[in-house]
Amino acid sequence: MLAQLAVSTVMVLLTVFIHGAGIFALARFLRIEAREEAEEHIHPMSVRGISVTLALVLGLFVLHGIEIWLYAFVFLLLDALPTLSDAVYFSTITYATTGYDDEGIAESWRMVAAIEGVNGIILLGWSTAFFVTVVARLGRAR
Repeated sequence: MLAQLAVSTVMVLLTVFIHGAGIFALARFLRIEAREEAEEHIHPMSVRGISVTLALVLGLFVLHGIEIWLYAFVFLLLDALPTLSDAVYFSTITYATTGYDDEGIAESWRMVAAIEGVNGIILLGWSTAFFVTVVARLGRAR
């Protein structure tokens, strides 16, 4: 049990750091873009404005993808799942808690999967809050 908690703690710290750094980079990109749009009098609903919003969504998606793949690689390294395909699939449904089933994972590593689910929900919530804040600011900027 101690090994599971240690691995889970490292993974939570790592994914929170990655997510925080990614959100920071996206926020910086958005600040720079907003300045340029204001200087050039570009409307937020222009093709450029919509492209920036799409880039933001894709950036958030990439962050979650990186975190899911990290968990998948950890499951492989721990020999908790047999193949990369199984590990990525298991990690994805666990991270998003869309179809959690711990039948395929080695019993000795189930706690890591459970904590991945909690971690994923928090990180998805963080992304949602960030996205809603950005969209609300765009609405006020008009």
